[in-house]
Amino acid sequence: MRVTLLGATGGIARGLRTVSIQVDDDLLIDAGTGVGDLTLGQMAAIQHVFLTHAHLDHLACLPMLADAVLDRRAGPLTVHALPETLDVLKDGIFNNRLWPDYTARPSPEAPWVALEPAAVGHPVCVGSRTVTPLPARHSVPGVGYAVEGESGSFVYSGDTTLCEPFWEAVNRLPGLRYVFLECTFRDDVSPEQALEWGHMTPRLWEKALALYQGDAEVRVIHMEPGKEEATQGQLKERLGGKAPRPVVAGEMFEV
Repeated sequence: MRVTLLGATGGIARGLRTVSIQVDDDLLIDAGTGVGDLTLGQMAAIQHVFLTHAHLDHLACLPMLADAVLDRRAGPLTVHALPETLDVLKDGIFNNRLWPDYTARPSPEAPWVALEPAAVGHPVCVGSRTVTPLPARHSVPGVGYAVEGESGSFVYSGDTTLCEPFWEAVNRLPGLRYVFLECTFRDDVSPEQALEWGHMTPRLWEKALALYQGDAEVRVIHMEPGKEEATQGQLKERLGGKAPRPVVAGEMFEV
């Protein structure tokens, strides 16, 4: 698999894009502002989008992606997500008020956007790849994802605080090459607040890595803009002097 990080931050600024991960040519995990760097031809090649949850930084470009190339794609753009996330899309975005309801246009029988419910632990096969929603603990219903190809796999945590079932699932994955793990906050946020708001801190990273039994490369993703240096410094202190490498927009991995 070819895995491209179109966006990797928890907010926007010049040169920064919110999270979207492209797998080969046809699959996206989340649809943050990094999607806007794709060409029209690249957008038309996207057939499946897997959303971790319904927060705007993870789906901001989804309606515009659907709109930009709706007449260039054979068949619908299929969006996979928890039912609660799909309800937000229907009620809040594809509602003919904020955006046209492409889940019913040009007809309910042949829409431009198809919504497919996903469930934790239930794999979805997309060509030669298998995408499995993983447990997550966020402020709204959410998941992470494991993506398995013919020669390896990777994991993206989505937005989550410390979640023991997530690591239990990760420890069972064969051929795991990379874990992209969020670290949104610094340690000035209390563990109680981090758990309530559903994000990781360097203190919680230390606890999470103690639960991980494998040897895949763990990379940090979803840091807040302007606070990356402080976050990296605290991670280095917590992890015995070795800070995980941050993922950056445009970075490509072979899995």
